[in-house]
Amino acid sequence: MTGANAPTTRVGFIGLGSQGAPMARRIAEVGFPLTLWARRRTSTDAFADTAATVAATPADLGAASDLVCLCVVADADVEDVLLRPDGVLTGMAPGGVVAIHSTVHPDTCRRVADEAAKREIAVLDAPVSGGGGAAAQRRLLIMAGGRETDVARCRPVFDAFADPVIHLGPLGSGQLAKLLNNFVFTAQVGLALDTYALADGLGIDRAAVAQVLAYGTGGSRAAAILAASGFNTEGLRHALPLLQKDVGLLLDVADTARAVRPQTLADLTTHTLATLGRRPAP
Repeated sequence: MTGANAPTTRVGFIGLGSQGAPMARRIAEVGFPLTLWARRRTSTDAFADTAATVAATPADLGAASDLVCLCVVADADVEDVLLRPDGVLTGMAPGGVVAIHSTVHPDTCRRVADEAAKREIAVLDAPVSGGGGAAAQRRLLIMAGGRETDVARCRPVFDAFADPVIHLGPLGSGQLAKLLNNFVFTAQVGLALDTYALADGLGIDRAAVAQVLAYGTGGSRAAAILAASGFNTEGLRHALPLLQKDVGLLLDVADTARAVRPQTLADLTTHTLATLGRRPAP
C-alpha cells in the first residue's frame, strides 16, 4: 500500500518462528513500515521479498519503531530482548508501545512494564491463539491486557493478522486468559484421546465418532484437531514442552492468587501430559 492512505505506524517485530513469521508477513503485506531482528539471519532472509528492513540489534529495532511486537518463546527471551544493554527499550523513544504476543507469566509483563515506564514506553500483554495459518488468514485471537488507549493505538496493526482482538482488562489480564485457555485445551486433549480410545474398544469407527462430536454437544476443539490430523498425535507431542510450561504457569498463578485450585482440570492436564509423554506405539 502506498500513497496518502498508506499506514504510517512503524512496527518492529522480534520472534519469527512458526507463529510470529506469518504475523510479521501480514504486517508487511498491509503496508506498515516493518523492521525485523532475529538471532538467526535465516529467519529474516525469508522476508527478502518484502519491504521490511533488518536491524543490527534490538535497540536499533526499537529506535526505528513506534510499536514493537514480541513473539518469542519464553519469559527469559522476553526480558532479554527488551532489557539487555542493547535491548529494545534502550533504543525506543518515549511514547512507544511494546506488545508481548508470547505466552508468559503475567509477572514478567509487569516487571518489564515497570522498566518501560521509566522511559515513558507502554507495554501490553497480547498473547495469541490460533496458529500460523490463522495469522495468514487474519483470524488469530488476541487476548489483550493493558490500558484501553494503548490497545486502541495498536488495533490497526493487530487487525492485519487478528480477528477478534479482545481487551480483557489491565496489564496481565491477557496472559491470564491465554493460560486459562491453554489449561482447558490441555485437559480436553486427554478427554479426546480417551474418547477415541473408548470408541475403538466399543468397535465404533473413530472418524464416524469425530463427525458425531463435530455436530453433537460432546465435541471440543481438541477432538476436532485430533480428527483433522488423522488422529496423529505427533504435533501435540511436539508441543508437549509448551503445554507443560503453560499448565505450570497457570497453576502457579492460581496458587499465588489463592484461588480455588481447579483440581479436576489439574488432574486431567496431568493425565494428558503423561499420555503425550509416552512413546507412541510402533
